[in-house]
Amino acid sequence: MTKVEIYDTTLRDGTQGEGISFSAKDKVKIALRLDKLGFHYIEGGWPGSNPKDLRFFELIKEHRLKNARICAFGSTRKPGIAPSEDENLMQIVRSAAPVATIFGKTWDFHVEYALLATLEENLKMIKESVAFLRHNNMEVFYDAEHFFDGYKANPEYAMATLQAARDGGAARIILCDTNGGSLPGEIFEMVSQVSRTLDVPLGIHCHNDSELAVANTMAAVQAGAIQVQGTINGYGERCGNANLCSVIPNLAFKCGVASLPEESLAEVTELSRFVSEMANMHPMNNQPYVGGSAFAHKGGVHVSALLKNPRTYEHIEPEKVGNRRRVLVSELSGLSNLLYKYRELDLGLGLEKEDNRKVLEELKELENQGYQFEGAEGSFELRLRKAFHGYKEPFSLENLKILIEMRDGTVYSEAIIKMNVNGQVVHTAAEGNGPVNALDNALRKALEDFYPDIAGMYLTDYKVRVLDEKDGTGAVVRVLVETGDGHCSWGTVGVSSNIIQASWEALVDSIAYGLLRLETKDEGDPKKITGVFRGKC
Repeated sequence: MTKVEIYDTTLRDGTQGEGISFSAKDKVKIALRLDKLGFHYIEGGWPGSNPKDLRFFELIKEHRLKNARICAFGSTRKPGIAPSEDENLMQIVRSAAPVATIFGKTWDFHVEYALLATLEENLKMIKESVAFLRHNNMEVFYDAEHFFDGYKANPEYAMATLQAARDGGAARIILCDTNGGSLPGEIFEMVSQVSRTLDVPLGIHCHNDSELAVANTMAAVQAGAIQVQGTINGYGERCGNANLCSVIPNLAFKCGVASLPEESLAEVTELSRFVSEMANMHPMNNQPYVGGSAFAHKGGVHVSALLKNPRTYEHIEPEKVGNRRRVLVSELSGLSNLLYKYRELDLGLGLEKEDNRKVLEELKELENQGYQFEGAEGSFELRLRKAFHGYKEPFSLENLKILIEMRDGTVYSEAIIKMNVNGQVVHTAAEGNGPVNALDNALRKALEDFYPDIAGMYLTDYKVRVLDEKDGTGAVVRVLVETGDGHCSWGTVGVSSNIIQASWEALVDSIAYGLLRLETKDEGDPKKITGVFRGKC
């Protein structure tokens, strides 16, 4: 089987994406996770550009990596000076990384108008910089910046720059689609031509400005590239880089090309979400392979076929990349969607068809009113269990008051709540930095003695959507709440023309569903919920 090296540049190129930032310790954590999964090369940063990257190279020395080699990034020397006088190159050497990855100009247009050097001087800069780093006992990868644009404009000079890197001792030459404007056919043809004339292993580095970074990467591999560069989740400058969370499964499942160890492929989804969390970025649901919607099915016809054989509407088994299948229920659903959910939730299949149709129509009517269960599967499951599985709510509201007071320009909120919990009446109050926060605090305060486990549940997201703007401040709103417990997260929904009521519905469902997920306890203990164990999210 063909083998391709995976070179991750999330810690350098990925951080150039808008809104992406990692601390030096964050970068170490990510590097250790990548190493554990078998990545071959990890680009730690540009030690000559900022103190944070310098700190990363200091910290990573404290760890013994099992699979990956750390790469320090930089550029060729500046025009008119020796490599030993170039502070950028000296910082790469001081980083003590085993691999140096440097970029140089391949496009004559850039040499003349951006670098402001002669074409001949640029060739010397490339060769001498690579040779200097090799002399300092570093393996050197040369990133041929703007190669494909340069090759189209002046193929002879573009090839001369590659030859200069080769003569300097480069171990890999990486062809870069820096502006992200090339097409897969062009990439395949040019990589094929270079591989026939250059006796140095080639790599590929693509940007996503034309939404083709992954496709171009695959084309380059098919043309002979043995190293692919990219980032987790496609993070990167402008429109991002080639997404390794797509490239790696494509190599394995579409091309029969080995990259990461086989057992690591099932951890790609978890890796994607781990890096999203470290970057403080919400995971992208529509990402291929690893997104929450990658194996989500909504249309009734699709689900009907899925019940017969998942291959009808899935190109691979989701478990192969650590993802899972989801069936959504909405106004587009058919009876097959409900049947699938019954099976998934282990509710039994003994319901009459007319009962199925009735609950489906009720759900569609709720969606017509503004409810949306695609992102609120917690609320959806609670409704199914109430209708067909004898589910009893662990608590109920008897009375609720909210007081809002403005003093000295500051708004103060207090919620006073009376609850019935397992036959016992609880009357309590709590303040918050707003009415919804006060509601949440009062609800938890009323329940915490009965259900101590709610202390581990916390809101991770709160969204309000106005459903009919023309009604102004009297419009119906939909509130979506996401709650987590450190292991899983779940969504719940509430809808009303009163934002407090909508928020209350979503908050109550979030706690009730969290308790439902707990393992069944002793029914004689009123402090323990008698729910059904829900081990998966």
